[in-house]
Amino acid sequence: MTLVEINFDGIVGPSHNYAGLSLGNIASASHRGNSSYPRAAALQGLAKMRGNMARGLAQGFLLPLPRPNEGLLARLAVDETADRALLAAAWSASSMWTANAATVSPAPDTADGRCHLTPANLSTMLHRGQEWPDTKRQLDVAFVDAAHFAVHDAIPPSFGDEGAANHMRFCDGHDAPGVEVFVYGRPGGKFPARQHEQASRAVARLHGLDHQRAVFIEQNPAAIEAGAFHNDVVAVANERVLFTHEQAFADQAGACEAIRAKFPALEVVEVPAGAVSLEEAIRTYLFNAQLLTLPTGEMALVVPEECRESAAVWSWCEAMLASNGPIRQVIPVDVRQSMANGGGPACLRLRVVADPATVDPRFLLDEAKAERIEQVIAATWPEQIDPADLGNVALARDVRAARASLLETLGLSDI
Repeated sequence: MTLVEINFDGIVGPSHNYAGLSLGNIASASHRGNSSYPRAAALQGLAKMRGNMARGLAQGFLLPLPRPNEGLLARLAVDETADRALLAAAWSASSMWTANAATVSPAPDTADGRCHLTPANLSTMLHRGQEWPDTKRQLDVAFVDAAHFAVHDAIPPSFGDEGAANHMRFCDGHDAPGVEVFVYGRPGGKFPARQHEQASRAVARLHGLDHQRAVFIEQNPAAIEAGAFHNDVVAVANERVLFTHEQAFADQAGACEAIRAKFPALEVVEVPAGAVSLEEAIRTYLFNAQLLTLPTGEMALVVPEECRESAAVWSWCEAMLASNGPIRQVIPVDVRQSMANGGGPACLRLRVVADPATVDPRFLLDEAKAERIEQVIAATWPEQIDPADLGNVALARDVRAARASLLETLGLSDI
């Protein structure tokens, strides 16, 4: 069995809009009320996937969830007197950010030698808390092989869990045993701390992790206050490398020491606040990047185009490349529609270490399938949605038809 890292990107759904529902997400809040462009958003995401395929990397995808969510509208008895945010929640396309779909522990880390996936309950926010049952249905199909995968229910919503966006894994290679790091926040600040320590610990137990190979670290409250609503906005890991802002963790030195105690080969690439402020790191999503190992063995950092447009960030990236460190390439990509709603390249993908032969092939991307997906998006995704359009009966019909067309094209109408 050949274990590789597969990035499962979320296909941006046809109801993509800027309702500004995510408290603590500065980008989402600042673009609230703007027109969105679902077709462009989905095509940008698909182009990013194709770019990684062209680099020789395994690529999968997850599908948009059914929207508008009529069940949610009915449970909340939403009518013309209700807060319009409740209507907007039922239209949200936020499942595109599959870093929040689940937490994943690869087979080499678990007691039973299977890859374990626990959908995130996302209970802090209504528009996201509705997602996990539908997400689990997809995971159950994509990873149906019980000899290789175990898909759990979400943690009870008393403890907020936001999935892989607050989870890192260190290893000598993706197919080798790893040390898993869970980053949680403490409540009481200006913005909600979405990842609860007890949720992280419950996921680790569910997955059968050796407690000697699991680390629990507190996120820096100042980072949450600045808009780092998930750890992956200020830190990302790949194999031996931790790429982090100097102010990512409550005890930065202690966090690195705790990881190194269980994974001595750790290499830390730390960006000092004096070079890139916390605010600029969050604005450009320098750390919400895909840190990837290429087939050549080199590491590449796939960053938003906004990083190249920032003098401070790009200057630091160029200096890093000149230093001959472990990250040898920095690759900007255009995901502006996602960025404006608060999600960069890392938000758009869920990493699963598995043998591709054990995954339902309908969820794995190749160029022919990418071409079919592009054709459906170009033909059926709305070009533009204004916030006032949410609730429009004709638009709802078009959004449902667009998703149905995509599922039919991919042979996934049973989802």
